[in-house]
Amino acid sequence: MQRRTFLSTALAAGAAFAAGASRLSAQTAAGTKPAFRLGYAPHPGMFKASAGDNVIDQIKFAADQGFTAWEDNGMMSRPEAEQEAIGRTLAERKMQMGVFVAYANFDEPTFAAANAAKQEEILARITASVEVAKRCGAKWITVVPGSVDQQSDKTAKWNKYGGARLAEGYQTAHAIELLRRCAALLEPHGLVMVLEALNWNRDHGGVLLEKADQSYALCKAVNSPACKMLFDIYHMQIAGGNLIPNIDLAWDEIAYFQIGDNPGRKEPGTGEINYRNVFRHIHAKGYTGVLGMEHGNSRSGKEGEQAVIQAYREADGF
Repeated sequence: MQRRTFLSTALAAGAAFAAGASRLSAQTAAGTKPAFRLGYAPHPGMFKASAGDNVIDQIKFAADQGFTAWEDNGMMSRPEAEQEAIGRTLAERKMQMGVFVAYANFDEPTFAAANAAKQEEILARITASVEVAKRCGAKWITVVPGSVDQQSDKTAKWNKYGGARLAEGYQTAHAIELLRRCAALLEPHGLVMVLEALNWNRDHGGVLLEKADQSYALCKAVNSPACKMLFDIYHMQIAGGNLIPNIDLAWDEIAYFQIGDNPGRKEPGTGEINYRNVFRHIHAKGYTGVLGMEHGNSRSGKEGEQAVIQAYREADGF
């Protein structure tokens, strides 16, 4: 399931916010399951068959299953009142708010090319994300810094963002400069933008960041507590694998993880990744942050949702 799909799913879930009172509010603490060892974060729509359309009900259902975090890529598109309600519910259930997407571009060299108008658009989005984060209690925001500037049949389209094709070093320098400007907006608020590398082989060919070492190098160059890495295990498996060694090499810059098995981008246990070992390793390193469940369900309906929960119980067992 691609990022664009997650964003549209979040918007659809948001439309149901005002529909009716919470059906799960009567559930007592006695009905909750033990908390998971790590902060796995479901997203809107993942438990819709069990909890209904209302996103608040979905959060409460997730909490009752033992989840201690929540992720919502489309948070910036939700009404302010809904953002605040989500933040209150998470605080009441002692759940961490995971990432939402502050800025994402997959097709244009928005960070790689020095285009003043595009830079101002990005900075405006980052500025707007600060208030959204305050309302929902978020600490991390996702940034996907566009594509590389490359020669192709799209040259005319891309050239308007930076003139003639730029050498790789200049593209990197432009990205560092703009990321520093973004970080300066976030630092006073204690917020962290997490840069996500996305695989070229299957989902997002041509993006600026494809592998963990590229994100790591950018974060080191920006040199700000407000600029860190999002290590998406699904994407990094496709982009080159070697997951545990790469996690270790990039550890001091990783602020957030996302999950999805490969192939298929479904829950752990449906593909080739040994998530039990990966989770054990992350836990042993003392990680207390969020691991976003940015994947689909392999089966539909309530039965499929229970299968997702059980998959995490098994992988979290170490």
